[in-house]
Amino acid sequence: MSINKGKANGNSETTEFVEPRDRKKRRAIENRMEVEVINGVEGKVKSHSSLKRVKNVEGGEQRKISVPAHRYTPLKENWMKIFTPIVEHLQLQIRFNLKTRNVELRTAPETPDIINLQKGADFMKAFIYGFEVEDALALLRLDDLFVETFEVQDVKPLKGDHLSRAIGRLAGKGGRTKFTIENVTKTRIVLADSKIHILGSFQNIQLARRAVCNLILGSPPSKVYGQLRNVASRVSERL
Repeated sequence: MSINKGKANGNSETTEFVEPRDRKKRRAIENRMEVEVINGVEGKVKSHSSLKRVKNVEGGEQRKISVPAHRYTPLKENWMKIFTPIVEHLQLQIRFNLKTRNVELRTAPETPDIINLQKGADFMKAFIYGFEVEDALALLRLDDLFVETFEVQDVKPLKGDHLSRAIGRLAGKGGRTKFTIENVTKTRIVLADSKIHILGSFQNIQLARRAVCNLILGSPPSKVYGQLRNVASRVSERL
């Protein structure tokens, strides 16, 4: 941090703290970010497009996303919903390789920014994990969304019926517990056997993960609901 010293009346010196340029720049960028909710998922979006555009080299970059067998049918049924935003919005090239069973993304000469390739790969991975296309599309429109993955055994080593009961506590009757956590924390959750995928902003993922971990550790859903209600009221007061 730079310090400017100047002489005041007499020989006394006054010290003035000047804010570093990088901090000012970071604060200006944060001010330009607007919070937006898309399909129930909250995130930040830039109000102004960045002035610098990184041009890609023709045919320079490629991403491959492997597709497990149980996601073939959903991929086939939703192919046009996936194809349209990747080709028209991100201006990338996409194909499904039947031999290697991978979805392949590649930059095209008209791709405006190399970042679009990573966005497209994140979008495809979210769909492969089990998120709906409409939820995964939020990764393309919002800037601070992430997908976090962990297993029930990472929280508590459970086996057999104990593991089944923990997964049942997470879902709730008719999926009610999972839907409640999603709506309060503005995230999306996928329960894939013993794996848990959470889509949302960093802060919201933390809230959802804490609730999920409490349920795995044995807390009754009513207690978790109360904690979520308190957190939600605190967040609304802050906003």
